Amino acid sequence: MRQDSHHLLSTPEPYLSSTCPHRALLAAVLSLCIPGLGFLYHGQFRHALTTGFVGVGLVGFCWILGLTLGTGAAVFAGLLVVLPWWCLQVYASTFYPTSGFWDTCRRVWREAHDIRYLGGLFFLTGFMDLYIIMANPEYALTLFCTKPAGLAGILAKAQSPTLHLAIGYGFLRLRLWALWLYLVYAGFGLINATVNFACLGYGRIRTVFLVTLLAFTAYVIWRRRCFYQISHPPPRHGLKFS
Repeated sequence: MRQDSHHLLSTPEPYLSSTCPHRALLAAVLSLCIPGLGFLYHGQFRHALTTGFVGVGLVGFCWILGLTLGTGAAVFAGLLVVLPWWCLQVYASTFYPTSGFWDTCRRVWREAHDIRYLGGLFFLTGFMDLYIIMANPEYALTLFCTKPAGLAGILAKAQSPTLHLAIGYGFLRLRLWALWLYLVYAGFGLINATVNFACLGYGRIRTVFLVTLLAFTAYVIWRRRCFYQISHPPPRHGLKFS
């Protein structure tokens, strides 16, 4: 019986995470604190050493980026490169034995943890937006070359954290409605960014936002099947999937 490679895992393998959850949890906590420490706890010295060197290299890369391009560039690289890698090695440390990095990547792909990670990012940005709005009451969001004031301005600012949190929750749960909500929100963002470009000209933040939004949207569309699998689970009882 062959299942499509895009379908989610339905039968857990006898790894440490399913046979000894307490040890898996301890390994995850150790790797969360120091990359590779969870592997060292399992006695996987090669994986621990490799993970530690990669972690030092990525942190050093962000540090150099911050010195050359500013703190914003370092934070951006941290969210898109360092943080997902950090989460990946924490997840990998819960499986023992493990075949290494690529085995973990295949698991993440099959179980749609990459989409859940994007949901976590939306949650994070939602709370960051909320903090910025509360810490800077005079902050005004630019919408179609204007900065609404009064009640319209409050509603314009409130929509950002509200939608980010809603999309984040939906992505974490792999809900189909979150996919459509994100696509609508992304379409609005693309139109707004294009109009702002036309009337306000080039801006580094606007450029980074537009490029990132295009990349994220392309990736979410590419992985859209994950949402359909959860909302419409495949039949079981030995049936063959095409």
